[in-house]
Amino acid sequence: MNATLTRLSVALTLAIGTLSTLNQASADPLPGRDLLKFSQKPMVTTPIPDNNGTVTTYGGHDELSTAYGFGQPGAVIPLYQGKFMADDFADTLSSPVVHVKWWGSYFKDLINPAMPVDKFLISFESDVPQGPNTPFSHPGTPLLNQVVFRNPLAPGSGTFTEKLIRGPDPVVNESLYEYNAELHLGKAFPEIKDTVYWLKIVALVDALPGITFDPYNPQNSPIPITQWGWHNRDYTVNNPLASPAVLPGEKVVGQVGAGTPVWHFQDDSVQGDVRINTTTSGGLVMPFIDQQNMVPQHYMDLADGPAGNTAAVPPISSFSKDLAFELYTVVPEPTGVALLAMGMMGLALRRKG
Repeated sequence: MNATLTRLSVALTLAIGTLSTLNQASADPLPGRDLLKFSQKPMVTTPIPDNNGTVTTYGGHDELSTAYGFGQPGAVIPLYQGKFMADDFADTLSSPVVHVKWWGSYFKDLINPAMPVDKFLISFESDVPQGPNTPFSHPGTPLLNQVVFRNPLAPGSGTFTEKLIRGPDPVVNESLYEYNAELHLGKAFPEIKDTVYWLKIVALVDALPGITFDPYNPQNSPIPITQWGWHNRDYTVNNPLASPAVLPGEKVVGQVGAGTPVWHFQDDSVQGDVRINTTTSGGLVMPFIDQQNMVPQHYMDLADGPAGNTAAVPPISSFSKDLAFELYTVVPEPTGVALLAMGMMGLALRRKG
């Protein structure tokens, strides 16, 4: 075999090996199809030493992101209202987002069986950067949004699954769940690399007929109701998939305790009021979204990290909060790449002959 064929053979071997590794690494969430493109891991049980050297394990906390619909049994609810959480992201791949993973909890572990979370709004939105008339960056125009339903996953199914991954933590007394969602077929988000977007995820709950309460302040409900919240990121873990082309991007913004770094991407996550109208546009696949009264979010002392007590050792509550989620795209088909490499080898053999 001449030098050209040797090089081609090595290239083919490396290509097939690399694709095999990608497929194995992407076994979660869908085997052999998905490639992780952005990752902010959740705070589950993170040990952090304080400035005296005492190590405490932190489990993080959630902020309310639930909207409620009021209607008759069996009827399509036209409007959901409540609170939302959203966070910004940008990565290095111009490829569609087909699968979303995130983490969250139920307030005080209460799930009213008559008012379950059987659907979520997932919305990808533009970025409104901070500026002279904008005190903080926040989500802007919804670019692509949809409602996913609780059911087994399949490519393009528009469904989500829920899995318990940790029991109640000692501070806020809430268990932690992991969620995986397949976007609807034909409704993958066409992300462009090195561009800041926002992701909004809201649990949608159908209220019991005859029960009324303020959906923006559900804690005032006359009966116990389901309240779902989005969990915060583990800020001690770097996200190497974040785009380095946006500023300020992924960086260490300070430290807590005895020198634990606080990693943070771009700007604060935000909470606000949301109205989701399912009778306009495309219904539950592309509902109309109105959002108001947005407020930047920060971490919580003792739940997310040490409180701190000096300027040199600030409390974790002084830092902007990121949310825990991951985005997946589709791994390139290995068959096509391998056939191309073999075709190149065949062409070289013909030329040699």
